[in-house]
Amino acid sequence: MRRYPSSPYASSFSFGPGPLSTALKALIGANVVMFVGQFFFSIITDVLGLHPIFVTRSLWVWQIATYMFLHGGIFHIVFNMLALWMFGTELERTWGTRYFLKFYFVTGIGAGLLTVLFSWMPFAFAQQLYRSNIIGASGAIYGVLLAYGLYFPDRPIYMYFVFPIPAKVFVAIIGAIAFFSSLSESGGVANATHLGGLIVAYLYLKSARVHPLSELKYRYLKWKINRIRKKFDVYSGGRGADDWDRRVH
Repeated sequence: MRRYPSSPYASSFSFGPGPLSTALKALIGANVVMFVGQFFFSIITDVLGLHPIFVTRSLWVWQIATYMFLHGGIFHIVFNMLALWMFGTELERTWGTRYFLKFYFVTGIGAGLLTVLFSWMPFAFAQQLYRSNIIGASGAIYGVLLAYGLYFPDRPIYMYFVFPIPAKVFVAIIGAIAFFSSLSESGGVANATHLGGLIVAYLYLKSARVHPLSELKYRYLKWKINRIRKKFDVYSGGRGADDWDRRVH
């Protein structure tokens, strides 16, 4: 349990990585609203879910983005949103909200696009996807997991809530599972989308013009410079009449 002060005069307590930010509330809220809509109107799943055959033949290109907000059951959405909160919170603190949201959507949409491309491959395990309806935020969530493993490689993650392993090992395990599972695509889970999320996230983080680590270093240096300025009492505009007794330490 961590303690997060909400003001200089009050404090609050929160389990996990901390309270939900406005951005995460919006993402989770959108997923919940769409999930409820699916329950009452099945056409939402048919029109907004990712059908590679419709994207290819009918150019329903919006599906490579809208599929991210649909889910196949209560456990599906609960675990995805729980992972988004647990791992996305710290990434958003590190990167800032704008970069985090950009990363989330690029990863999710990229995973959907790679799934469509994967379905074109002349193999039986790939062609199963061609006429499938793929839903879930898992592509983006897997991207968030990979980013967490890269930025916090030694953080312990409790696999199956029992075995503590470093984040980098956890990401390697789920990556291997997604890869080998995508070769069979059985059990109704689009593992190719999971694998696509991992691939897009890795390429994006490695090729981004403004890498989040660079932004973090910039903010640290800016904070350090401001701290030094305050320490040495540096003021712009010269010395005023009331400053003759001021000492520089």
